Amino acid sequence: MNKVVIIGRFTRKPELNYTNTNLAVTNFTVAVDKPGKDKSADFIRCTAFDKIAENICRYMDKGRQIAIEGRINTGSYEKDGQKINTYEIVVERAEFIGRPEERSQSESYHNYGDYSEAKSYRRFEEELPWG
Repeated sequence: MNKVVIIGRFTRKPELNYTNTNLAVTNFTVAVDKPGKDKSADFIRCTAFDKIAENICRYMDKGRQIAIEGRINTGSYEKDGQKINTYEIVVERAEFIGRPEERSQSESYHNYGDYSEAKSYRRFEEELPWG
């Protein structure tokens, strides 16, 4: 099974783009705190499509917190004769955590692979064993 759940903060405002077939897509990076007292973070690349991408770009901004459920996608390319491996999360569900100053409710959306519609779902904290 290829499934991952992370909670982190946007490193910059996400930007919406479209594929040649007019499918909405956004690529962004989320800073995920590492456990411990040193205050370090992992920077995780993520890609979202269709309604999820549109809603992320509409409602999220640098520093906002998000919970993401998705799958790991791997790839590689060659640079200066060296093979570089790449890793990203393809977003299947996203929950906007916290409240921006101008909105009073958090938003949540998910999608199951065909990128066809967005639906509400429970907060990730209710599903996590330590939440």
